[in-house]
Amino acid sequence: MRILIAHNAYQHRGGEDSVVDAEIALLRSYGHEVEPYFRHNNDVASSSMLAVAGQTLWSTQTTKDVEVRIAEFRPDVIHVHNTFPLVSPAIYWVAAKAGIPIVQTLHNFRFLCLSALFMRDGQVCEDCFGHLPWRGVVHKCYRNSTAASIVLAGMITLHRGLGSYRNKVTRYIALNDFCRNKFIAGGLPKDKFSVKPNFIDNLNTPDWEARQGGLFVGRLSKEKGLDVLAEAVKLLPINPVKIIGGGELESFAQFSFGTDYLGFQSLDTILAKMRQSSYLVLPSIWYENFPRTIVEAFACGLPVIASRIGALAEIIEDGRTGLLFESGNAQDLAEKLNWAEAHPDEMVKMGKSARAEYESRYTPERNYAMLFEIYKEAITANRAEL
Repeated sequence: MRILIAHNAYQHRGGEDSVVDAEIALLRSYGHEVEPYFRHNNDVASSSMLAVAGQTLWSTQTTKDVEVRIAEFRPDVIHVHNTFPLVSPAIYWVAAKAGIPIVQTLHNFRFLCLSALFMRDGQVCEDCFGHLPWRGVVHKCYRNSTAASIVLAGMITLHRGLGSYRNKVTRYIALNDFCRNKFIAGGLPKDKFSVKPNFIDNLNTPDWEARQGGLFVGRLSKEKGLDVLAEAVKLLPINPVKIIGGGELESFAQFSFGTDYLGFQSLDTILAKMRQSSYLVLPSIWYENFPRTIVEAFACGLPVIASRIGALAEIIEDGRTGLLFESGNAQDLAEKLNWAEAHPDEMVKMGKSARAEYESRYTPERNYAMLFEIYKEAITANRAEL
């Protein structure tokens, strides 16, 4: 099978970019021919605002590029990840014209919300859910810019009106049932959805001896709940949590956690720290789709202490693979951290359950089987429509 992978890479590399790279490597390891088509947000800086706005609405560059790739590579399926802003939904129309099925992975809520997070002013916001996103323009939800919000809202409105999302995508991949149901309620076709989580490469069976303390790994931004964690550790005798990550709240992390802030680290270092820790802390205050750090933690035999919000309450089983606390509630988080520190044997037991969950659901082998089946379903559905 030949697969064309299309992705608009982010200016600051994140989990979504890592997922794309991992899926390309996975498909190639099973003998498939994979052709990447990447555009990068760094290119925005060298373009005028008017040019970027035009490419966001309908990218003529992507149209030309993909037409050439289709003619030369002859893909059986095109798998799209992020289209915003430079790939644009125009890619769906190019594929439809060539009779090639489109599979679209939904890594965030950009189709439904200008911020892609369902968040505003540090709280969950669904003002645009089920509506045209004009409220997001009023609140400048994309980069706090009216002009940029107008362009993004225009893209969403245009392609809803054209039927790009409903009619030109053959198969959608949601990362869990919570997100699937959210997108369907937001207007995407129910019969086009499959659920496939993220994965990581198989790791050796972890050692649960000599583990100590907690670990936060992630982007240092408001929606990740770092301020909630900072307030929680103030309520404890000592801070048991190390912080790894980079982002706009680096100064806050340095001030709040001092030497326990370890900065940005490589994946190898992160996994090594996970194998030494007793639990991962995920205090997010938004509807996380599927943080890759959860899969990494489970693979390392690390239970997760997470907010009871969105998909997190679906992925983490309270008392078996981790602990859940009320989102945004520093007191509740502090109590869970305190309990985890006082019950190391119970955390080891949860860690073993987390590893078992990884082995049954999140291995490369399991993920490949799901992805290949989705491709086959998309190809079959597309042939029926031709």
